Amino acid sequence: MANTAVRFLYSGIRVRDLDRSIRFYRGIGFRIQARGRMQHGGEWVHLRYPRSWHRLELNFYPRGNRFYEAPKRGTEFDHFGFYARDVHAWLRRARKAGGKLVEEFVDGTSRLVYVEDPDGICLEAFGPARPRRSRRSGGSG
Repeated sequence: MANTAVRFLYSGIRVRDLDRSIRFYRGIGFRIQARGRMQHGGEWVHLRYPRSWHRLELNFYPRGNRFYEAPKRGTEFDHFGFYARDVHAWLRRARKAGGKLVEEFVDGTSRLVYVEDPDGICLEAFGPARPRRSRRSGGSG
């Protein structure tokens, strides 16, 4: 898999109060880069610190959401996020390395897979729901 096919983009943390967390991280210098809502009802906000390319993703899952966890210390880390042009190839590589598939679904135009490493740390890979076809055609030419 070529280096440009996969990029380590962000680290996601689970937050209990999204507005409070945004105020805190903005207060220490982070700036909002993007925000959105997941089809399952969760919300996310990407923040970046000046002169840093790595993003921090705040994830809020409301009570009743399938990813919601009751607040308790030690569950704040959510996942490391990777962009992969070919999510299926990334998943095969992760499984071969000993990862365990936890969740796989399509959200809008993106396919998402969540894999646990041998210690239970969660990794997410997301990319196009339908990988682009090769520019090569079956004919000559």
